[in-house]
Amino acid sequence: MKKAIVVGATSGIGRGFAKVLINNGYKVGITGRRTNLLTELKNENPARYIIKTFDVIDTNNIPQQLEELVNELDGLDLLVINSGTGSSNDNLDFEIEKRTIDTNVSGFTAIADWTFNYFKKQTFGHLVAISSIAGLRGGRTAPAYSASKAYQISYLEGLRQKINKTGKPIFVTDIRPGFVDTVMAQGDNVFWVASVDKAAKQIFNLIKRKKDIGYVTRRWLLVAIILKIIPNWIYKRL
Repeated sequence: MKKAIVVGATSGIGRGFAKVLINNGYKVGITGRRTNLLTELKNENPARYIIKTFDVIDTNNIPQQLEELVNELDGLDLLVINSGTGSSNDNLDFEIEKRTIDTNVSGFTAIADWTFNYFKKQTFGHLVAISSIAGLRGGRTAPAYSASKAYQISYLEGLRQKINKTGKPIFVTDIRPGFVDTVMAQGDNVFWVASVDKAAKQIFNLIKRKKDIGYVTRRWLLVAIILKIIPNWIYKRL
């Protein structure tokens, strides 16, 4: 039986993806800040879920928490970083920006580094991170969110280069969702909103294919292409 950890499984994509993994024969460690929501998910399949409560902002605590979870799982084949936050911040409240950076940059990096080193020592494994299409360009509504997702995209690319030098069957997949029906996708101008179930199933298919980069849903690849080629003088007026 394959073993996986989903970091950030209390709601949204993480919770939905954990269910997809269970349905595909995995034993799954689920993490998050809210024990009650993790317990609620575990109760759906007590024999196959293991829970561990921690906040990714507490970066000093991450190695111990992940090592304990791997020991309880008795191995690790796949780790998914889904923990993330982002809020509209038109007034540039620094506390909002700082919370985003602490979670999406510092917490993300601590987990990614631990996972990379674990898989390198093990000589196999698959790291998956849920970044965002928002990381392709800056965004006036939530500047730190877009910037933090750009950081994740670049960091994952760097890890793929490192792994390529090892010659080992270790994979890094960057999942870039558009709008998914979660709390973070609320707003007046959202479109092409996918259900959590649909997004989770597409993510699993991308992982099975060992894709470096995947857009969820697939139509967001078109948006990504447009975002990359649109001139700065046009983009800054949007």
